[in-house]
Amino acid sequence: MTFPAPLPFDLAGIQLDPRRGLARQLYQALRERILDGRLRSGTRLPAGRELAELLGVSRNTVGRAVDQLYAEGYVQARVGDGTYVAPLALHNEPTPRVASSPAPSAALQRVQAQQLRVPPSGAPRAFRVGVPAFDLFPFETWARLQARFWRKPSPARLGYGDPAGDGQLRELVAAYLRNSRGLHCDPAQIVITCGAQQAISLCAQLLVDPGDRVAIENPGYRAAGHAFAAAGAELCGVAVDSDGLDVAALEQVQDCRLAYVTPSHQYPTGVTLSLARRLALLDWAERQDGWIIEDDYDGEYRYSGTPLAPLAALDRQGRVIYVGTFCKIAFPALRLGYLLLPPALAPLFAQRRALDMRNSEIGTQVVMAEFIAGGHFQRHIRRMRVAARSRRDALLAAWPAHIPGCAPLPVVEAGLHLCVRVDTVQREAELVAAALAAGVEVTALSGYWLADSRTPPDQRAGLVLGFAAVPEAQIDAAVQALRKAWGL
Repeated sequence: MTFPAPLPFDLAGIQLDPRRGLARQLYQALRERILDGRLRSGTRLPAGRELAELLGVSRNTVGRAVDQLYAEGYVQARVGDGTYVAPLALHNEPTPRVASSPAPSAALQRVQAQQLRVPPSGAPRAFRVGVPAFDLFPFETWARLQARFWRKPSPARLGYGDPAGDGQLRELVAAYLRNSRGLHCDPAQIVITCGAQQAISLCAQLLVDPGDRVAIENPGYRAAGHAFAAAGAELCGVAVDSDGLDVAALEQVQDCRLAYVTPSHQYPTGVTLSLARRLALLDWAERQDGWIIEDDYDGEYRYSGTPLAPLAALDRQGRVIYVGTFCKIAFPALRLGYLLLPPALAPLFAQRRALDMRNSEIGTQVVMAEFIAGGHFQRHIRRMRVAARSRRDALLAAWPAHIPGCAPLPVVEAGLHLCVRVDTVQREAELVAAALAAGVEVTALSGYWLADSRTPPDQRAGLVLGFAAVPEAQIDAAVQALRKAWGL
């Protein structure tokens, strides 16, 4: 309802919705008029009964609104004389309020400059990148373990925990890395994180000063580049070929002491860093007195032989910081990852993480620890590896033998995605747009390059296809949809 003038002071335009709290609405309307100067300091408010009659509401409604204004210091009572607007350092005359904010800091400007691509949400569909077969996750087992923990949790685990993560989970992660990944490590070197992205961001916060040069793969994982750029780094793209990161090109980058790599299965091209390149990269880090951040995001997925040993397994100088995640084995929403750090860095990373969020949510950590301890994790890895291989085979079998402007499918021996080269960015755009219109997710390779790349645009073109997100039948249906959309 609208309350017309004349009134003892300007209440014109106040509208109260009887379906919502009248007292709260009245309080907000009066406060707004005090702040913008329409109700000036020293203005006497009518008595509660009079104001209630003017507004057509109950005295209780007016009383609650005025009491809130009084509690927050907007009005004051004078004994025997009524209620007045308190003297506040506001406009002397009513003026329109103009939204404004302080000039953004350099840190805010760096974040604003990053055009971070938000991963697609919703149920996965073919051929979404970076998504495992979480339709196969043993949710019943997980639910049982979770219920058992929360039925009678230990009081010792309900307070503020270790910012490095739950002790049992760190012990089990260290044991897993020793037994399955060939890494010699101690639980004290493990810091649990909210996924790999937080682990990368911690590295950016602690290892990068504004103006530092950071080498990243080009094309590469753009979210990692954004994290380093937001910390003030100058990103230096290093080419990737069939043997992985071009270490000879890295040697040409002056004043660079930090390199971010995905050696087991390069993101997004899918190549593997050769042994010669791995040794050369470690040699570079030692000579530069620098660091290597190894993101082993899907290193468990190897389809010929056993998974390759991480770069960190070859490190004898403590130069490699290893980033791992459970999200590519379980599901992305789990948000659980870890860092394997040189002993001197682990306490410092834990301290920095404590400043951000004190410690991780305990339930997920404890349940994951029980999941690993009960043997469910290793069984699930084996199941996921078999499923991913089968889904890869389904894509390879169904994919058209010839697509105009596209190279043949590559050999795929690892990971959760593959990359198909395309002749031109124009052809890439046509294929991606037609796929999207057909309800199929196909990601453009050109989107993974740095903006200032010297590589000619047409040499950046390609299609990135995740093959693990959906079952074989959906893969077949998606390929048939692409055949129709692409006129094959």
